Amino acid sequence: MTELGAVFRPQLAPERLRSVTRIADDTGLDQLWLWEDCFREGGISTAAAALAWTENVRIGVGLLPVPLRNVAITAMEVASLHRMFPGRVIVSVGHGVQDWMGQVGARVESPVTLLREHLVALRALLVGERVTTEGRYVKLDDVALDWPPEGGGGGVLAGATGPRSLRLTGEAADGTILTAATNAEGVRKARRLIEEGRAAAGRGSGPHPVVVYLLAATGAGAPDRLRAELADEGLESVADLGIAGDAGAVAEAVERLAEAGADTVVLQPTGDEPDPEGFVRFVAEEVCPLVP
Repeated sequence: MTELGAVFRPQLAPERLRSVTRIADDTGLDQLWLWEDCFREGGISTAAAALAWTENVRIGVGLLPVPLRNVAITAMEVASLHRMFPGRVIVSVGHGVQDWMGQVGARVESPVTLLREHLVALRALLVGERVTTEGRYVKLDDVALDWPPEGGGGGVLAGATGPRSLRLTGEAADGTILTAATNAEGVRKARRLIEEGRAAAGRGSGPHPVVVYLLAATGAGAPDRLRAELADEGLESVADLGIAGDAGAVAEAVERLAEAGADTVVLQPTGDEPDPEGFVRFVAEEVCPLVP
């Protein structure tokens, strides 16, 4: 069964979050995802608020850029969310947009090395291990959480695009996030690279969920809004990317990604979506019933 989610895009002011999360909860949406994009809302702070305002919807943070975060602080914050809201938190990390990391003096020479070290240490801390490590970027001396979440909180996902980072998520993460620049064939290629990483690390058994964002537009002017967004991102030449149309058309696009290997599809509205609350309601009430 494919899970479905929607994104609260950080182009929206933080004070809009409450109404969107309440609708997500009231309509029975599986997942609502938040982004920690520079220099907009913070991922952990908005997730904590969204979880406190709701009862059932799972809240995903996709994703936390590791150059901005000491791994111990990340572990403390993530563990606190899991302890307060068990079973409702999904957290992912990534190496961040390098231009943004450069703006704040956090850019590193090897983003993939940093992501690997952060993932290994973060997952160990969340399962209650006491960690001492002297990596290239991550350094811990006898660090353990007083309040680790039960079962490690369900693991840590990682965002990836290129082959090296996709193999890394298979080696060192508990799941993978793929951006809205990924079509069905891209999902298949990503799955193969993830499995290569899992095999190299001896992690061939057990699930490795793949979450894929799908840019979607519906209602008045939907095709024009989708085309404009793809053009802004330089993606207008990529085949079968994004979907504009009614619930049936969106559900078919979701199924194509699911058949290619996506476990969860998160519908991402365009940056100029005129009705974010309505978009979430559309996903939950009109698209979800059409997705097996």
